[in-house]
Amino acid sequence: MLDVGTTEDGFAQLAEPFRAELLAHCYRMLGSLDDAEDLVQETYLRAWRSFGAFEGRASVRTWLYRIATNVCLTALRGRGRRVLPSGLAPPSDDPAAPPGEAPGVAWLQPIPVDPAAAAESREGVRLALIASLQVLPPRQRAVLILRDVLAFPAAEVAGMLGLTVAAVKSALQRARASLAEVAAPEELAEPSAPEARALLDQYMAAFEKSDVALLERALRQDAALEVVGSPTWFAGRRTCLPFLERPAVIGEPGEWRMLPTTANDQPAAVTYRFTDGAHRAYGLAVLTVTSTGIAKITVFGEPSLVRRFGFPDVLPPRARSSAH
Repeated sequence: MLDVGTTEDGFAQLAEPFRAELLAHCYRMLGSLDDAEDLVQETYLRAWRSFGAFEGRASVRTWLYRIATNVCLTALRGRGRRVLPSGLAPPSDDPAAPPGEAPGVAWLQPIPVDPAAAAESREGVRLALIASLQVLPPRQRAVLILRDVLAFPAAEVAGMLGLTVAAVKSALQRARASLAEVAAPEELAEPSAPEARALLDQYMAAFEKSDVALLERALRQDAALEVVGSPTWFAGRRTCLPFLERPAVIGEPGEWRMLPTTANDQPAAVTYRFTDGAHRAYGLAVLTVTSTGIAKITVFGEPSLVRRFGFPDVLPPRARSSAH
């Protein structure tokens, strides 16, 4: 038995340091920030209830991951996968078409990521990977995350999931093969941190100034655009731009205000639109950036995300602004 005893303080001392990385783990499994937060709570509740019987044969971290992974597998029973628009249908070639509808679809959600956080919380949360992981059967998904993202030994993964080491190796092989089929065919050149921030600044300025030319310069020729909530998405700058430059999208100068943040270990903009006399929360735009420009814009038009990312619902007026 552990020397810290079974007190609440002893449990917190051992378990709390792993909360952020367990949230990232549950998010990788579910593709949902809402669900991940709930399942981390369930993980800690179950861990506390069984803490008195924890003998320390495995590390506290391994023990918590075993509980969290099995909580996630239980939650995934009978659930459909969470998706992005690009995972539902081919791209549209008509930027003037009204957005399609997808009733009943469970959409992928973004997750706040502190760039200074430990690698276990940051790595393996890029939107493209999270969307690809959701294609895998839940147990294969768990094996791949535990082995390839978190680097747990095969024997520990087998113990967590109640499998043999041979079964873990087989599941990992199948998961890797499936992931290779749905993952992006080419590795995009990673920009430096200053390059990534410059592209984010350019994107935000283009919307705040309603400057289509600035937006065009920021986008790669093969850039893609998707707005979560609609299955309609666009591939190629020549199709994306006519959609973005519509007055209903890019708006008038000063209509949008944006603040920089990080989502899924990617540059992102918290977005506000001028409505009823103030700039009110609109949602989040997550950018996939490369050394040659923005490769993808994923827009989450969900105002509640703004507060989840630590930002206010309404922005105060800009000092000495006469735009409105």
